[in-house]
Amino acid sequence: MSKLAWGLIGGGEDSQIGRAHRTAAGLDGAFVLAAGALDIDPARARAFALALGAARDRAYGDWREMLESESKRSDRLDLVTVATPNQTHFEITKALLEAGFDVLCEKPMTTTLAEAEEIVAIAQKNRRLCAVNYGYSGYPLVRQMRAMVAGGDLGRVRLVVAEFAHGFHADADDADNPRVRWRYDPAQAGVSSVLADAGSHALHMACFVTGQAVTRLSADFASCIEGRALEDDAQIAFRMSEGAVGRLWTSAVAVGRMHGLTLQVFGEKGGLSWAQEQPNQLRWTPLNEATRILERGGSGLAPAAQRASRLVVGHAEGMFGAFGNIYADLAEVIRARKDDRNPDPDCLHFPSAAEGLHSIAAIHAAAASAKAGGAWTDVSA
Repeated sequence: MSKLAWGLIGGGEDSQIGRAHRTAAGLDGAFVLAAGALDIDPARARAFALALGAARDRAYGDWREMLESESKRSDRLDLVTVATPNQTHFEITKALLEAGFDVLCEKPMTTTLAEAEEIVAIAQKNRRLCAVNYGYSGYPLVRQMRAMVAGGDLGRVRLVVAEFAHGFHADADDADNPRVRWRYDPAQAGVSSVLADAGSHALHMACFVTGQAVTRLSADFASCIEGRALEDDAQIAFRMSEGAVGRLWTSAVAVGRMHGLTLQVFGEKGGLSWAQEQPNQLRWTPLNEATRILERGGSGLAPAAQRASRLVVGHAEGMFGAFGNIYADLAEVIRARKDDRNPDPDCLHFPSAAEGLHSIAAIHAAAASAKAGGAWTDVSA
């Protein structure tokens, strides 16, 4: 089976997320890096693309040069990933979709609600895939949780508790660190910092697992380090479309917390608990029974969870594999379209632009609620 041609915009040699995308895209041999505009500096961008194996005529200095050239090629890219700073996502993603490319955009998809709505409309109009990298939804046992909720194992979901808290922005002396500073600059990050950056992953996962959307919320934002224009800690109470109650805590100043992404789902018939730092185990407690541990790769898991596992039971499988499952899903859908067939239904779980829009709507509602002293606020999408 021939590999699909993949392009990457951003995600250069010093990028925190670039290596994850490059590893994930190549994990199953579905994609090959064919073109790239990988750095804000044109010389570094071209040099790094060449170092990664791109042909000289497909190692670009910037994304506009890449778009113009790739649009004219007969061997067009099958997928382009946008891994640039937040405030550039809209312009680049819009241009790619309008030129007929399928896109995987880093989250948040945009910084404004109007832009997110426009991206959804453009993707639909041009019949292009537009996925958003809420990559943690690719973990096998997160997909197992989704399957168990959908299959009725928990009965009606009553309560969802999500967290994504770390302490890596807790040092006030990092005020001028460029890797930290931009996250608290509204001109670059938008209306939210830690909720958009980290908490949105937990919020998306709550929606992904339960199959429900957030309809209303009440938010409390705090800037624990003086001088930050945007929040570094947030707590959100929310209500969901089918009656579930939700609680979310996200923080960048929780010293001692590392990655801190966890999800608990409690229903009429039992509860589930999963933590990203121990991704191979899912705690399942049926009502009035002892807790049992479901192991990634073990017997009896749902087909969607089994398909998402690459290693035999007991071996560690982590973030690269989770992100890789998003790429594997997209590869199957792209190939199915090329072959004029229906894709494997277990490959349709990748986060879509519509989910990206819902996240942006929730972020903006939370920012408005926080400014209004925690007033309950409707989520518009």
